[in-house]
Amino acid sequence: MAASINEASNNFITSLLLCVLLFGSSCLCDSVPGLYIFGDSLVDVGNNNYLALSLAKANLPHNGIDYPTGKATGRFSNGKNAADFLAEKVGLPSAPPYLSLVSKSKKLSSTNATVTGISFASGGAGIFNGTDELFKQSIPLTKQVGYYSLVHDQLVQQMGSVEAQAHLSKSLFLVVIGSNDLFGYFNKDSKVSKQYSPQEYVDLMVSTLKGLLKKLYEMGARKYVVSGVGVIGCCPAQRKQNTTSECRVEANYWATKYNEGLKALLREMKSESPDMHYSYFDTYDVMNGLIQHPETYGITEIKAACCGLGNLRADFPCTPVSQYCSNRKSHLFWDLYHPTEYASSIFAGFIYSGSQQVTSPMNVEQLVNV
Repeated sequence: MAASINEASNNFITSLLLCVLLFGSSCLCDSVPGLYIFGDSLVDVGNNNYLALSLAKANLPHNGIDYPTGKATGRFSNGKNAADFLAEKVGLPSAPPYLSLVSKSKKLSSTNATVTGISFASGGAGIFNGTDELFKQSIPLTKQVGYYSLVHDQLVQQMGSVEAQAHLSKSLFLVVIGSNDLFGYFNKDSKVSKQYSPQEYVDLMVSTLKGLLKKLYEMGARKYVVSGVGVIGCCPAQRKQNTTSECRVEANYWATKYNEGLKALLREMKSESPDMHYSYFDTYDVMNGLIQHPETYGITEIKAACCGLGNLRADFPCTPVSQYCSNRKSHLFWDLYHPTEYASSIFAGFIYSGSQQVTSPMNVEQLVNV
């Protein structure tokens, strides 16, 4: 009798372990069926490779030197970016670039990828359409949302409206944008700075973004992961404009003002639509922590880029003729604007499981379970 009980117990445990092995890894993936990414070069996974005129491309070495393939992918990084790391954390594959999935007729050629997620992000993109003047061609946020509407319609066609809405309501919508709009305003040849005061411009950024986020809501988005703008005045491209290599204070100040407006926007959307949930990531605070206390993370260089040429390696972007550092984990910045893979992994860690000090009102781990 005892033997049969033990045997039954062992069989139960074996069955339980088998279930965990077979289904455990998919549990989180089931709760996050898709990841849809909107933004700029911080999360671009290669859309700009398909834009013939774009000057903002990362399709040449030494970009991608630490990516699993060892080759440039269109990510502005030595390896993965924050969007890749976030996908890993929620059990999904990296979202492919939207333009890699469309045929010449602009119809989606892959259906499976639309289910697990797509990246619409584009280097040089902004909330406003005009940011692509700096880089000749990009996919501004308005157009990214337009592309998503095509994906939404296809999902409805594939799944039916009820199932498509259920899928999208559990999916995450990552939005990382705003830096290029501010860079454009503080650019020495800026036209918009003659049209608007800094406060007026920041307010317009916020109101324009709200309209686009509401469009996503109308097309099924319910869980938003929204990143504030970082300490943009401290990137190598901005530091090199000061003879002392210090940060550009004005750019940083208005980044904080924009972030305040962004947080207010998200609170407003939540009050207007109670079934909308969000996680706001305070990129500025985390990035500032890395700059103020780099030794905490084993970083030794916070001013100069790892890959580039000239002053702070910021006179020239990362290309095959550029110099690059041997220890990428020692640098905060990969090139004149973008973080290293290591820094991106730190940001993604905070986005996923950070405290309320840097993720409000919840982190992504909590958002997934709402």
